[in-house]
Amino acid sequence: MKKYSPRVGFVSLGCPKALVDSERILTQLKTEGYEISATYDNADVVVINTCGFIDSAVEESLEAIGEAIQENGKVIVTGCLGVDSEKVLTAHPDVLAVTGPHAYEEVMSAVHKQVKPAHDPFLDLVPPQGIKLTPRHYAYLKISEGCNHRCTFCIIPSLRGDLVSRPIADVMQEAENLAKAGVKELLVVSQDTSAYGIDIKYRTGFWQGRPIKSHIQQLAEALGELGIWVRLHYVYPYPHVDKIIPLMAEGKILPYLDIPFQHASHTVLKNMRRPAHAEKALERIAKWRDICPEIAIRSTFIAGFPGETEADFELMLDFLREAQLNRVGCFAYSPIEGAQSNELPNPVAEDEKQDRVERFMEVQANISAAKLSAQIGKRMTVLTDDTGEDFTIARSYADAPEIDGVVFIEGERLESGQFAEVEITHSSEHDLWGQLVSEEG
Repeated sequence: MKKYSPRVGFVSLGCPKALVDSERILTQLKTEGYEISATYDNADVVVINTCGFIDSAVEESLEAIGEAIQENGKVIVTGCLGVDSEKVLTAHPDVLAVTGPHAYEEVMSAVHKQVKPAHDPFLDLVPPQGIKLTPRHYAYLKISEGCNHRCTFCIIPSLRGDLVSRPIADVMQEAENLAKAGVKELLVVSQDTSAYGIDIKYRTGFWQGRPIKSHIQQLAEALGELGIWVRLHYVYPYPHVDKIIPLMAEGKILPYLDIPFQHASHTVLKNMRRPAHAEKALERIAKWRDICPEIAIRSTFIAGFPGETEADFELMLDFLREAQLNRVGCFAYSPIEGAQSNELPNPVAEDEKQDRVERFMEVQANISAAKLSAQIGKRMTVLTDDTGEDFTIARSYADAPEIDGVVFIEGERLESGQFAEVEITHSSEHDLWGQLVSEEG
């Protein structure tokens, strides 16, 4: 008779960094013989990895906890919202345990109290790359926790602490395991990717028998040896980022940078405690394009920050028009409990915030439409993600999954996770359409 395996339900909310936390917990659960239940009914206990960054995320997390309690009754809460355990317990006093983010051992201890592990090394096998929540062909690679910056609108340091970089040997071993398992694209994530190694003074580790420093440039160089796409996210524009651009021009990593500029007004950036030199940012972008003309830059901005005047906002629009960024998101400023920006004077009215967001995105839509239109007639390599009735959904080097645009391959239904060459036939404000030229496997 087969031994009963305890079942754990799992709900993962929040950003890619939280997703990596979920994957690590799921890997440990599987290692100890737990099965992952797809329904509340079959689960012996439910773990919910929450987000607590903005009010809407807090509300979503609390609703998810409530649903799990109603449907199952045995719920363990972890993640960013778990830092404020009082808020969780006030809303849902019946939860079994509450832990903060990347608290893997505490989560496992809480699970153990409810249902004992049933690990059988002869029956329960976990692949070297661990359990992943992304499709098989791409994965997030988290290189550090926390952040040393103190932006006034952000509470990440209070949720996840100061910067803690992972040993580079561990990062590269995980990356190598993922590549060997068939992953075609690695998305490097952290709260501040370009700060990697600062906290450990760029300590030297060893990979494949050779020394390598815990520094973003050397990490990018090593990842570029794996022969797969490498995409950098959440890159704070330190000066040494300039040294990564030649790696992109040489094809070692994708010519893609995700840099959250947030604003362009000196006054607003100062109030945000962000680098307050938009003109220098424009100069650097121009230099990056000189070195690597095809570089795709994505960014995020905040409209309606406390004290933002119409003149400040117009400066941000001017920056947008001059920078000609490929992919951009804009969010209306939202007060977050515990953020220092809540105390700033002259808040912007809600209707004005929304109006500015719409005006901002209208400008960017025109920029994006022009950039994508320029791709018509060109050939490009894409990575396939999914299929429709008579088309394949793919992405180019300029498109990160879920946040950027896509490339529709018309008249083809290709297997996900393979590279293909397409010729672009038409475009919209956000997406491209093309015809298949060849499959690259």
